[in-house]
Amino acid sequence: YRDLHTFELQAPTRLIEWARGNRVCVAGYGQSDGNEILQLIPPPTLLTKETQGLCPERDFKVECGGFSERPVYSLKYVPDTSLLVTSGPPDSSLQVWQVSAEDSDVIKSVSTIATENGTGQSWAKIATISARAPWVLHGSRLDRVQITEVESRKNVYTAASRGSEELSSLAFLDCNLLLLCCATGRLCLADIRQPQSLVEAMPVPSAPCSEQWCMGTRHAAQGSEPSSQPVARLSSRGLLALTDLRKTSEFLALAKARVPSPGSGAEFLCVSWAPALEGYLAISGFDGTVHVYDTQSWDSSGREAEPIFIHKGHTFGGAGGSRDAPLVTVHTWHLQKPRTLLSAASDGSLHVWDWVQPCGKC
Repeated sequence: YRDLHTFELQAPTRLIEWARGNRVCVAGYGQSDGNEILQLIPPPTLLTKETQGLCPERDFKVECGGFSERPVYSLKYVPDTSLLVTSGPPDSSLQVWQVSAEDSDVIKSVSTIATENGTGQSWAKIATISARAPWVLHGSRLDRVQITEVESRKNVYTAASRGSEELSSLAFLDCNLLLLCCATGRLCLADIRQPQSLVEAMPVPSAPCSEQWCMGTRHAAQGSEPSSQPVARLSSRGLLALTDLRKTSEFLALAKARVPSPGSGAEFLCVSWAPALEGYLAISGFDGTVHVYDTQSWDSSGREAEPIFIHKGHTFGGAGGSRDAPLVTVHTWHLQKPRTLLSAASDGSLHVWDWVQPCGKC
């Protein structure tokens, strides 16, 4: 490691979200009442663009917080606002939160976005954008995807689909294009300017019906087409499929990650592209580790890929003293520091780490 910071949360968390001022938001997913939502100030070394030497302050600090009566399974910061949107069982409604001003340390609930026929539906996957207005894209199934204006709770768009497959991920590619990933791995591209249009992208390789998939997208570089960025899909068997949305008739690359099969489902599967490092991605959700891969040499053979780094810090235990080995529940990349990631685990541990680049890649 070049650097490693750890922080112990009071409860397991399954999400990490960057907010204004390089703040970090986390939330608990326990089944009891009173799941915490916290906004943390990262260690000073993470607030500077350049890696610095020794720093007296190495811990996260709690800046403000609140409590949710329901488990928080997804949390998104609404860009250019002080709002957070969360979702979680027992239905597909959304909760909107206000991060209080500097003179208060409270994150308070301000409204609920109810969904039509939301009762009985699984929790909603969400994505946010503020290109035109503060919008949230949300849905639990392919035929229940919509965009809602966060502040007015006005419905802006509803996707047209006859299928009712469960969703695992969704994303804004830009203010007009949406990408939806079903738990079966099927990708669908939607354009909000054409409400009746829902285009299916490349299907996944043949796989057992029980296999679950998730998706990771990368923000397009300034001036480039959003569809020019490859989409990564990760399966519960560790299969990775890279797709170019401009040419969906074939895979850009296929590889097999060196990971164990999940023992209790695929609810924590996570794949993400490095925002400041071309061709690099990270995966987690199989055990207590996070794997980092360089995809630039991958082909369509589906061969096993060798990770360039494995973060094993969570496997050495953290808060709670549980005998069970911790499971990494989520990870995310630092927005400016190329090789810095944050990861959280089921034991309440939150890690920030930066690995040393191998000499051959300098």
